Amino acid sequence: MAGVDAASLLRGARRSAGLTQRDLAGRAGVPQPTVARIESGVQEPRHETLDRLLRACGFELRLVPITTGEDANGVDREQIRQLLRLSPAERFQRAVAYGRLTRRLQAGDPQRRAGAAS
Repeated sequence: MAGVDAASLLRGARRSAGLTQRDLAGRAGVPQPTVARIESGVQEPRHETLDRLLRACGFELRLVPITTGEDANGVDREQIRQLLRLSPAERFQRAVAYGRLTRRLQAGDPQRRAGAAS
């Protein structure tokens, strides 16, 4: 799968959180036109801005180093340890949220298609 661009990532996170661009802008303290420019791909956000917007949607942006040696295949063992510290119910809730976001990102814009079909 190709990398996800900031526009798709933010749009998917915002929709998953059930927020409008205006709602998200208010929560994150970012002007609404900035959110629109990022989501349309016109503006590439700084890491700090994207992180603030994603957190306002209930998600987290993490930068992790590419590992070498034993974990050269990209396995982040610390992330696995952190997930195992969660209760089964918390892991399930997180998996459901990630699944929803993944489906929305893969589908593109399901809300627009649903509206067009009406």
